[in-house]
Amino acid sequence: MIKKAQKEDLEEILKLQYLAYQSEAKLFGNMDIPPLKQTLEEVYDEFQKGAILKALYDGEVIVGSVRAYQDGGTVYIGKLMVHPKMQKKGIGTKLLLEIENEYPNQRYELFTSTRSAKNIALYQKLGYKIFDEKQVTEELRFVYMEKG
Repeated sequence: MIKKAQKEDLEEILKLQYLAYQSEAKLFGNMDIPPLKQTLEEVYDEFQKGAILKALYDGEVIVGSVRAYQDGGTVYIGKLMVHPKMQKKGIGTKLLLEIENEYPNQRYELFTSTRSAKNIALYQKLGYKIFDEKQVTEELRFVYMEKG
């Protein structure tokens, strides 16, 4: 079940983020990535700025989340995450489609690491196309994808 997150959910979502982004950090052998350093205050700011959705298991346990905000004609989607034990069950797909429904008929943009092959494959399956790549650090390169 996908629902809009409430302010009282944000701490649990941040804990899930710390867990879910471990695998991303391991791709680089570096635990010093922004999602693992984000503060609760920063999550509150994102909550005020846009939409945060949560995926619930058994109606109460948060097992996934995604965030988005609109700026101009583009919806920027980020922090799509699913609990490691709940991956490969379609939760990420449902979250991404539902966040698009929050902002219908827009241009959607997101980014991920070029090393995140599973993420890129998921986004492409859902109609996203690569339109840019940027070198962030010597090891980190982002691929930017869009839809709509």
